[in-house]
Amino acid sequence: MSAFWHDFGPLAVFALVASITPGPNNTMLAASGLTHGFRRTLPHMLGVSVGFVIMVGLVGVGLGTVFDRLPWLYGLLKYVSAVYLLWLAWKIANAGVDASSSGAGRPLGFLQAAGFQWVNPKAWVMAIGIVSAYTPRGDFLFNLLVACLICGAINLPTVSLWTGFGAGMRRWLARPAILRGFNLGMALLLVASLYPLLQEAAAR
Repeated sequence: MSAFWHDFGPLAVFALVASITPGPNNTMLAASGLTHGFRRTLPHMLGVSVGFVIMVGLVGVGLGTVFDRLPWLYGLLKYVSAVYLLWLAWKIANAGVDASSSGAGRPLGFLQAAGFQWVNPKAWVMAIGIVSAYTPRGDFLFNLLVACLICGAINLPTVSLWTGFGAGMRRWLARPAILRGFNLGMALLLVASLYPLLQEAAAR
């Protein structure tokens, strides 16, 4: 057990901190929990967790080397991600008072949420960090599998907290003006998550 903690304890701590702190996934889940409720956001939560685990696995088995050989492709992905996140922020800022009850708008589905991980800058940073810094090199494929299982076990409860936070705010944000302010705050938080990318672009 001590050997396991020595090998994977730092990874578990990194995964917990990175998963529970604000980012595009958590911001969107809080907004979805508020707008659609916890139960209707379940496919979104599962898509985030499963999609991220698949990303870690694929990065581990060699996708990262593609970006080493084709750095322009990684750069292109980052800017496509930025545009997509800005669009999502606009959608959140303009979300209705209760899209679930009015029939307008639907929560993100499982496949949409899983696919979103590939245009989520924070997910890329996490996946590359987990594979490069926290997965032991010896018996790498087995250790990568363990790392994926740890990430899944940690990620789902943490994203559930954000969805629960949003759903729990529904009773307090019943007035349209207050709800609009909350959604606007979530949208601005999503835009703020792009700051490292903008800083990198300005430095060039």
